[in-house]
Amino acid sequence: MKPVIITAALTGAIADRKQCSAIPYTPVEIAEEAKRAYDSGATIVHIHAREDNGSPSWRPVVFQSIYDEVRKRTPVIINFSTGGIGNTIEGRTEYLETVRPDMAALNMGSMNYAVYSSKNKKFYFDEVFANPFKDIITALRRMKKASVIPEMECFDSGHISNADPLIDMGLLKPPYHFSLIMGVTGGIAATPKHLKFMSEILPKESSWQVIGISRDQWWLCEEAIKLGGHIRVGLEDNFYMPDGKTVCKGNGDLVAHAVKLVERMDKRPATLEETKQMMGV
Repeated sequence: MKPVIITAALTGAIADRKQCSAIPYTPVEIAEEAKRAYDSGATIVHIHAREDNGSPSWRPVVFQSIYDEVRKRTPVIINFSTGGIGNTIEGRTEYLETVRPDMAALNMGSMNYAVYSSKNKKFYFDEVFANPFKDIITALRRMKKASVIPEMECFDSGHISNADPLIDMGLLKPPYHFSLIMGVTGGIAATPKHLKFMSEILPKESSWQVIGISRDQWWLCEEAIKLGGHIRVGLEDNFYMPDGKTVCKGNGDLVAHAVKLVERMDKRPATLEETKQMMGV
């Protein structure tokens, strides 16, 4: 029985403590959340760096401090972000060659990226998330130089196909690791049909996880497990417990419920060593 890898996305870049008081900002706070997530059953943590005031950070010294603080507390696999709006790909990947995390996220295509309120009939966030091939290639080359494993983030089905020329150029080597992100306004809608379709068009020798936004996270995790995928939970994507009403107290709570979901479906969470083997860490 293939075990299920549980990733915890600890902080994200957009949400703040006005929305959820548990979101960590400082390196120590992020590291404490990483430990709680690992102790609860996650074997990978995905991290966006922040300044101490909560604003997004791309300073290598901040990434290094986060890395060091996490390593003091836990052997969990560290996956840092390279995605963002308002900074160049060179600025977003500068830290890779010095910090050298185990993995790093690689955004696989451009899109409208928005936060829309149906209740209030207005957009609260409305930007173009630009990821042209030249930027993807720059990030990949820096990852290769630093021996960092790319985690390909796909917000729509066409983003999966964007891997084809990179594979043909020899910039991507198997096994490939994809994240199928569903429910972002501007990206693919969160439906079982869409998830099944995306999982079926992945290249051979691929592993994949689902990333569901807000309350869609829990049923998408269940669908992914049925289809043989892995799952991601965490405060970057969702604040709510499975009842859809209760705000969690932290990433550890979300991971603990993810473990229960995996076990309820007659699977088991992957151990750290199993995750390292599957991810090639």
